[in-house]
Amino acid sequence: MSHQERLSELVAAAIHAGADAADAVLVASTSLSVGRRGGVTEQLERSEGLDLGLRVFTGRSAAIVSATAIEPDRFAQLAARAVAMARVVPEDPYSGLAEAMAEPDPIDLQLDDGQEPDAAALLARADAADQAARAIAGITNTEGGEAGYSRTEVILVTSAGFAGRTLRSSHSVQAVALAGAGTDMQRDYDYSTTVFLAELEDAETIGRSAATRALARLNPTRPRTTKLPVVFDPRVSSSLLGSFASMINGSSVARGTSLLKDRMGQRVFAPGITITDDPRRLRGLRSKAWDGEGVPTKARNLVEDGVLTSWVLDSRTARQLGLASTGHASRGTSGPPSPTTTNLFMAPGTLSPAALMEDIVEGLYVTELMGGGMNGVTGDYSRGAAGFMIRHGQLAEPVAEITIAGSGLDMFANLTPANDLRFRRGTDAPTIRVEGLTLAGA
Repeated sequence: MSHQERLSELVAAAIHAGADAADAVLVASTSLSVGRRGGVTEQLERSEGLDLGLRVFTGRSAAIVSATAIEPDRFAQLAARAVAMARVVPEDPYSGLAEAMAEPDPIDLQLDDGQEPDAAALLARADAADQAARAIAGITNTEGGEAGYSRTEVILVTSAGFAGRTLRSSHSVQAVALAGAGTDMQRDYDYSTTVFLAELEDAETIGRSAATRALARLNPTRPRTTKLPVVFDPRVSSSLLGSFASMINGSSVARGTSLLKDRMGQRVFAPGITITDDPRRLRGLRSKAWDGEGVPTKARNLVEDGVLTSWVLDSRTARQLGLASTGHASRGTSGPPSPTTTNLFMAPGTLSPAALMEDIVEGLYVTELMGGGMNGVTGDYSRGAAGFMIRHGQLAEPVAEITIAGSGLDMFANLTPANDLRFRRGTDAPTIRVEGLTLAGA
């Protein structure tokens, strides 16, 4: 029998044991990862895993049990244990299966390319990234090149009649380069992760990029404390989206712990800003046709022309707020669903990064952020940072050991995106300029 048929048996066993409703989820994965450094293999790891979770409801009480193998002869025991647990836990008035589940969806989001590279191919890719970094003059060492592959199968079956299966592949390559020596050493990295192997960035390009980035950071200064415009490189600008996403997460809104809990329908960002979550983007790193509860997904603008238009909800948080699920439930096998975004991105603007900076007499270009973040309740923003000064519209000397700070709502209202959006991370934004942040330095 297939895994999906076995999960249907498990759900039936839960109903037979006395559950009013139930669902079961299975996550089976295979992965292979390798690392090469200086012509020597330092890592070669293969893993295979299977996790199974059963959630049952008795009235408004719920319980979850999990296992690491499909053993049909133990289904009755597993189901009975879950039902017994559900009968002794407190009721949750908002718990239950989703009301509107998806029909079997024939949509092909192209999430599995059918390619399974062997260890030799991955080792060659990791070695190419490492050697390309080492070949750049000024690079004193590397932390090596890495390459990986994985395939993950996710199956969800519910007692309400939903049954869905997703198969996803992933390919990756990365390199970390070191420049300088002793206390003056600097490191940087680059990487690429894609669903289809054919779209993975060239390993040598990744290695050279890591090396170039590390060299550019040598001999950083610590500028004076001041207030200035800050430009966020695309690999850190997505963190601003992450902060925003946490504020519109249904869990935070329902608890009343979000700064934006009363801002639905109001302008939060500058006019012209659009933020979209698109779970059905072809070959997207987080794409899915249905969410962790079987609710159909769809692309939706969370911000339109700067105005907040939607929360990010699963069925439980939707019930708390008197709304409908937005199809954003995510779950594992040992815990309940919770809302989260999928392929989240900020639409690009019209200016190139160079044009975005050309009028800045003195500013900061951030390439790395450390620690802290944006407080979702107060909006206070403070993070360690490194990058480059901007002088008369051009990148200048590297800087490090600084902090940037500001107010989240002011940052949202005073940001401008460039036109260089690329989908690389799951949460993506173009280069972003934010006015009037405080740089704490010397």
